[in-house]
Amino acid sequence: MHGRNYLIYDVFTADRLAGNPLAIVLDCEGLDLAAMQRIAREFNLSESVFVLPPEDPKHRARIRIFTPDYEMPFAGHPTVGTAVALAEAAGKGTDGIFVLEENIGPVRCAVSRGQGAAFAEFDLAKLPEQLGLSADPMAVGAALGLDPHEIGFENHRVSFWSAGVPYVTIPVKNLKAAEKARLDNQAWAELAPKKSEWAFASPYLYCRETTDRANAFHVRMIVPGNPSYEDPATGSAAAAFAGAIVHFDRPRDGLSRFWIEQGVEMGRPSRIRLEMDIESGKLAAARIGGEAVKVAEGRLFA
Repeated sequence: MHGRNYLIYDVFTADRLAGNPLAIVLDCEGLDLAAMQRIAREFNLSESVFVLPPEDPKHRARIRIFTPDYEMPFAGHPTVGTAVALAEAAGKGTDGIFVLEENIGPVRCAVSRGQGAAFAEFDLAKLPEQLGLSADPMAVGAALGLDPHEIGFENHRVSFWSAGVPYVTIPVKNLKAAEKARLDNQAWAELAPKKSEWAFASPYLYCRETTDRANAFHVRMIVPGNPSYEDPATGSAAAAFAGAIVHFDRPRDGLSRFWIEQGVEMGRPSRIRLEMDIESGKLAAARIGGEAVKVAEGRLFA
């Protein structure tokens, strides 16, 4: 029976059964978008990637990214995981820089491999932009079960950013407040901006207190829905978060590098590296990076 090869990677981690799991389906010529959506629903992971030949022969591949319910224009852990997977599948001597074609546009990736897990980073195809948010910050906190004194720190305030996928970025006082957060779907649906006809922008909570001193921020991202679920590592949210960091922290010109921890509360710890190039006080470029490890592989008969 003819089938398609698939891989399962854990992304933004060097340890298997941590980070964010990703399904990567290879050899996807002949699959239409409806079939991709059904397969993504079968895997039932936060995202699944479908690898196609590139439209530009100078690029490595064209990829389509699906949640179980809809296609994404771009996502972080699928980009990192697919970059690592394609480099490893090609064998030795295939590390380096290449381009993946995503719905958001061409995404430049760089893969490096040493003794441990492979590391990949990608340039943001779209820099974060601040969007209008009419919701009251206290109402945003209440929808997450947080009290007014637990929202905000220093000069950081609730804001709304997108680098291709929109997120409501919510500063919280400390780790205790971050752990306490629980999303009320009904309350969130009444105040959160929509990112599509039926899907709402997700809350992205962050604080400076971390479980590992090597990290600059501790974050959580909860996807609203029925039921809602938490994501263990969200590269597209880290990309949007870069806008909030520049807006509130005003980093100096030059290179700024941050490690972001996520997934701790759900037992799937992850680490995301965010690099930002600041010129004249503005974000000129940014990169998201992390490690990825293969967990499983097989054949898909669909």
